Amino acid sequence: MQGVLTGFAVIAVVIGVGYVIGRRGHLGDNGREVLTKLAFHVASPALLFTTLAQADLSVIFSSRLLVTAMSTAAAAGVFVAVGVVRRWGVGRTTVGALCSSYVNSGNLGIPIAVYVLGDASLVAPVLLFQQIMVTPIALTVLDLTGGGEKRPLWQRLLTPLRNPIAVGSLGGVAVSATGLTVPGPILDPLQLIGGMSVPAVLLAFGISLCGSSMPGRGFDGHPVLLSVALKAVGQPLAAWALAVGVFGLHGAPLLDVVVTSALPAAQNLFTYASRYRVGETLARESILLSTILAVPVLVVVAAVLG
Repeated sequence: MQGVLTGFAVIAVVIGVGYVIGRRGHLGDNGREVLTKLAFHVASPALLFTTLAQADLSVIFSSRLLVTAMSTAAAAGVFVAVGVVRRWGVGRTTVGALCSSYVNSGNLGIPIAVYVLGDASLVAPVLLFQQIMVTPIALTVLDLTGGGEKRPLWQRLLTPLRNPIAVGSLGGVAVSATGLTVPGPILDPLQLIGGMSVPAVLLAFGISLCGSSMPGRGFDGHPVLLSVALKAVGQPLAAWALAVGVFGLHGAPLLDVVVTSALPAAQNLFTYASRYRVGETLARESILLSTILAVPVLVVVAAVLG
């Protein structure tokens, strides 16, 4: 219980600081854009590289990861199906699918894993899966479907290698898989730079709330409500059903997979939406509402399964 409240309190404070900065104009008119670019092009790739370079890749073979992958696919698949029927567009549907299934495994998942599950490493499978598989695929789709001049096929196939987030993630995995040790003079500056990622994302998110309307209304109302329902209720229910019915998990392993699936949408999804200028309102409102709803959901999950 304490871990849930602690994790959300930390996020709320930093977002609140961003909101105050935005209201007072301390960073000027382009403050949010600068923070977003800093996180996307520099800080987040450094954070992902240093995190994954030191990760134990054996966790990718666990049954818990299979539950995470399948529940993620289920939640995202429902949103994509509705998006296709409602003709919400590829970019907007991709952002909505991410908001429906991509959990905040870093700045919120880690403290909750420590205080609720008792082990920070339990969030590693989710982090690895999202950064190795989900992020490169989603950002490649956004790259290929965005505006601008159409590129030759060979350049399109190499799209993931030009994306800084994907490069940082895949580079970290390569280092971990080969067993190499990154020298301190290289690792230390990267860790220092990577430390800017989460604060930059949260501050940019807080700035974006200035002047925003009530969530769940307007042009993105239906996509927002659908993504929030899938993230807050659909994904944890799918994880529970798969864990119990398919993999026979119970006790602590069952609590682990349901808690991680019940985490809200990650703040860096707003960074992706802002970078590609598609679904920004959808991402912002989905993250905000799913974060609010995650508090009672996680409390119930911890009480029932804990």
